[in-house]
Amino acid sequence: MAIITYKNVYLSCAASVAGKLESEGPLGTMFDSTEADSYFAKDSWEQAESEMVRRALNILLSKAKMSDKEVELILGGDLLNQCTATGFAAMTVPSPYLGLYGACSTAAEALMIGSLFVDSGSFSNAIALASSHFCSSERQFRFPLEYGNQRPPMSQTTVTGTGAFLLRNAPAEIQITKALPGRVKEDGITDANNMGAAMTTAAVDTILRFFDESKEYPGDYDVIATGDLGKEGYELASELFVKCGLDLCGKYTDCGMLIYDYNNQDVNSGGSGCGCSACVLATLFTKKLKKREIKKMLLIGTGALLSPKTVLQKQPIPSVAHLVALERV
Repeated sequence: MAIITYKNVYLSCAASVAGKLESEGPLGTMFDSTEADSYFAKDSWEQAESEMVRRALNILLSKAKMSDKEVELILGGDLLNQCTATGFAAMTVPSPYLGLYGACSTAAEALMIGSLFVDSGSFSNAIALASSHFCSSERQFRFPLEYGNQRPPMSQTTVTGTGAFLLRNAPAEIQITKALPGRVKEDGITDANNMGAAMTTAAVDTILRFFDESKEYPGDYDVIATGDLGKEGYELASELFVKCGLDLCGKYTDCGMLIYDYNNQDVNSGGSGCGCSACVLATLFTKKLKKREIKKMLLIGTGALLSPKTVLQKQPIPSVAHLVALERV
């Protein structure tokens, strides 16, 4: 069976740092820290993203009442080439570091792999994190902001934010119980502005496989949340679930639709980026789990594995979706 079952992994605490647009959205008051300056007082947007990760790490350690020397492993990544934003931030902490690239699925990937290390007993704790920055991502994958290009309605807004999570083998309120690695899928979509549609097939595939292999039912969970399909991808996924005969019992939602306010914010189809699902999990869902408003949830991190070169070569956009199950103890 491909499903991973964990016996002794707990999400001890979480931290989040976000930008101005995110602070003005429905989750604005839940972030641990927000910054109105897109440069985060640095000289470039890439350096700003590293600063954002550093702040999230410091807040997490402060919450956990730990020193950086007590951190046994850091896992995480971002959308930049060679995961430089996370790498430069990890350099400030004297801990082993594993850089991960799952595009926007990186938060779920980091939680899944970090939990394996902790559950195996190799480490007693690990930090899983993911970040993204609107300006640095636009410059790398689309056009520099100075170009002033128009974005189509189905495009998404890359979240400026970081979510960081402390995984421990010591009991806490939230336990990570299962995970399912995703398979790479593509549906012939070559438009880099249509990320939601490109990632839909991978998300549906992972969710169908999970319920088929686990023999559980959607009704067993309070929330089934994809990472960042946005409104466009969410609607396509909902149609596919109906065609496949899977009733999600009204439990299905998407982090890209939760982080912004469609009525008052110009975000097109919603949020995307590594920081999207990481921030929503670190704020909204951890809060709901701790307050027992929800008891069990699935997070399906969705990621489009494209690069500027593959887009220019008109190759289809491959995507992947990793699933992690969390439960209120």
